[in-house]
Amino acid sequence: MKYLIVGLGNIGDEYENTRHNIGFDVVDQFAKDIKADKFEIERHAFRAHGKFKGRSIVLIKPTTYMNLSGKAVKYWLTTEKISIDNCLIVLDDLAIPLGKLRMKIKGGDGKHNGLTSIIESLNTSKFPRLRFGIGDSFSRGRQADFVLGKWNSDELDIVYERTNVAVEMVKSFCSIGIERTMTAFNGK
Repeated sequence: MKYLIVGLGNIGDEYENTRHNIGFDVVDQFAKDIKADKFEIERHAFRAHGKFKGRSIVLIKPTTYMNLSGKAVKYWLTTEKISIDNCLIVLDDLAIPLGKLRMKIKGGDGKHNGLTSIIESLNTSKFPRLRFGIGDSFSRGRQADFVLGKWNSDELDIVYERTNVAVEMVKSFCSIGIERTMTAFNGK
C-alpha cells in the first residue's frame, strides 16, 4: 500500500519556523522518524520517500507556495498512482486552539488558501487532513502577520510536544487508517 503525506507551508528561509509552516515541520519530523531519504527538489515539491510498517510513503512539501498547493498534490497523486483516501494533508488551523490536533476525513477549506487550492485542483473536499491548531492570538486585521510570524517562546514547548503527537497521528493513519486514528487521537 502507498501513501502520500503532504505538509503545507511556504518555501524560503523567511518562512521557516512560522505558524503557517507547521505542515512542513510535521512532515520533516515524520521523515526523520521513518528514516526517509533526503528531500529532493522535484516537480512542484520537495519529495522524499520512505517505508513505514511495510508501506511505501511519499512525502511532499509543495514548492508552489501555499495558494497553489493543489497543483503539487494533484501531480503527485497522479504520478505516484495513490488513492485520494491514502493522501493526508497536514496544515495549520487558526480556528483551533494552539496545539490541538484534529484529523478529518473531509471538510471545507476553513478559509485556508492551501486547502482551497487542493479542493479546486482535486474537484473534491473528500480527502483526509490533519489540522494543527495555531490559535488566534492576533489583533483585528493582523491575521496574515500572525500566521506568517514565528512561534514565540511561550508557544515553542507546546509546538514541539504537539508536533511529536502529530507525527504519531501520521504514523497511525498509515498503519491503522483514518477512522481508528481519529478515535484514538481526536479530542486529546
